Amino acid sequence: MYKILTLNNIAVAGLRRLPRKQYEVASEITHPDAIILRSHDMHDMDIPESVAAIGRAGVGVNNIPIEKLSERGIPVFNAPGANANAVKELAIAGLLLAARNICPAWKYVQDLQDAGNDLDKKIEAGKKQFVGFELPGRTFGVIGLGAVGVEVANAALTLGMKVAGFDPQITVRRAWQLSSGVDQTETLDHLFKLSDVVSMHVPLVNGTRGLVNRDRLALMRQGGVLINFARGGVVDNEAALASLDNGHLRSYVCDFPTAELISHPKVIALPHLGASTVEAEENCAIMVAENVKDYLENGNIRHSVNFPEAILPRSDGWR
Repeated sequence: MYKILTLNNIAVAGLRRLPRKQYEVASEITHPDAIILRSHDMHDMDIPESVAAIGRAGVGVNNIPIEKLSERGIPVFNAPGANANAVKELAIAGLLLAARNICPAWKYVQDLQDAGNDLDKKIEAGKKQFVGFELPGRTFGVIGLGAVGVEVANAALTLGMKVAGFDPQITVRRAWQLSSGVDQTETLDHLFKLSDVVSMHVPLVNGTRGLVNRDRLALMRQGGVLINFARGGVVDNEAALASLDNGHLRSYVCDFPTAELISHPKVIALPHLGASTVEAEENCAIMVAENVKDYLENGNIRHSVNFPEAILPRSDGWR
């Protein structure tokens, strides 16, 4: 009997992949063989010696002490691509919100509840301040062409935008999935120079922390839109706010609110909704449950962030 400790609510569709006859799954359990979680912060957690695997029902793993687990020989599994469609849809929604000034326009109308007979007059008078822009012909820059970035880039093309992408580590699989209409730039700075809109889709690691800084924002075209559904630390928030204040940046759409960001009128900050759909949560849970199960039962490693893929099918005659 394998014991699985869950640190967050995990979609039932995923837990069903762990048969009750072989697995005991609970939020409180002694001597677990594996831990499955979503956003729980494990950095200060005393991880039991019995743990052989960690499963993150999502993509980002900055809430998990990867280095410490690697030293103990514990693979950390995640679910790359399982939430790609959900994040893509939200990134495109964020683009539309910013391009058409929908959030401030909505608030303006909500504040007219007591306008009475003057409602129509105030609506007509006020709408001039919310003039936006259309997408065709604008250049959309995508940083990171993994599962999410490729989908976002392809979607922007269908909206009539010119699309530039940057990812020096793009895989062969993702390159095949990327539309031929996407121009891949050789440098990150060149992408910023080309772009009216820049969208980030990279993990938060030492090399990407503060990737979007004051100098790079200054390279963007006047009135640009910055979109961040990757990780908060990828963008230097002080630099983004300064660019908004001086009018160079039109809007910053992000999924990682801070006190400074939510108080700024040109910031559209969402409560980390990127993968918050029923479908994405189920897809992530299913993928990570299957990967943890395969490792515990067969020793196979798929979609691990700290160990290479190692798959050896069972031979005939095992029992």
